[in-house]
Amino acid sequence: MTKKKVLIFGAAGFVGSNLVRKSLAEDAEVTAVDSLEPLLKSTMDSLAPVLPRINFIKGDIRDQQLLKQVVPDQDIIFNCAAQTSHPLSVQNPVWDTTITCIGQLRLLEAMRDYNPNAVLVYPSSSTVIGKAVGDVIDESHGERPLDIYSANKGVAEKYCRIFHKVYDLKSVVLRFPNLYGPLGKNDPAFGFINYFIHQAAADKPIEIWGEGLQTRNAMFVDDATDIMWQAAYNPKLVGETYFAVHHDHHTVREVADMIVNVFGRGKIDLKPWPDFRKRIEIEHVLFSGAKLHYHTNWRPQYSLPEGLRLTKQRMEGGY
Repeated sequence: MTKKKVLIFGAAGFVGSNLVRKSLAEDAEVTAVDSLEPLLKSTMDSLAPVLPRINFIKGDIRDQQLLKQVVPDQDIIFNCAAQTSHPLSVQNPVWDTTITCIGQLRLLEAMRDYNPNAVLVYPSSSTVIGKAVGDVIDESHGERPLDIYSANKGVAEKYCRIFHKVYDLKSVVLRFPNLYGPLGKNDPAFGFINYFIHQAAADKPIEIWGEGLQTRNAMFVDDATDIMWQAAYNPKLVGETYFAVHHDHHTVREVADMIVNVFGRGKIDLKPWPDFRKRIEIEHVLFSGAKLHYHTNWRPQYSLPEGLRLTKQRMEGGY
């Protein structure tokens, strides 16, 4: 059987580096691209153990000559290239826009021109909706994003839909919740759960703003990479957007308590809300993954305690 050729942008990031490992486990021929932008805290450390098994290219998704080189002949393309910090996106909105929106457009143009048969899987964010209206959030919920990152993710989603309608390009958009797992960044700007994990692992305080009663949907990164691979093979999903979320929801305080319990270290420290973060806080969420489940029968495999235990195991084992 011929190996699938897989192209991953943002391959040194959290999701990207886990996706590289998933793709290798699927016996794919992997081309991994990352700009290694210092502001995004991406380094080669996340890829070092698997580097001999992949074709790594230091490059930028906005580089049209690079796209002309790497897009042809690929079977599956995963675009994980993004500036993933909500606060940084507001502080530097043009930079965020060029990566997420211009990068996505140039990739879609390259697929149209050089490889119209490839499948693009785009990991988006559940935060595109902003504050929830109503009890349960599904794909029919309106979009009123509260920060530039979320707004641009929503725009990039729509580029996929337009290129599918106009040029028949095959793309699937998956809106993920708060992902966590090994290779996550030790910085609160890039996701609170991974930051909490690093704090606990170092036996440092876990700061929670307010009482931590706001609800979140947390999903282990292996579940995310699993559905990304499934999406690449399922023609029923092409041209659509789906919430790929966990069926369980937890408060931020519950998440922190579980992390402290699993790692056996760290402590919780309640702090007042910073004004800036309060302004972009989405508060409570309750997502439904029913649409995706209907088309694929997929459900996340790992509970939060199970995912945290695996994260600890891999962090200690040099994953």
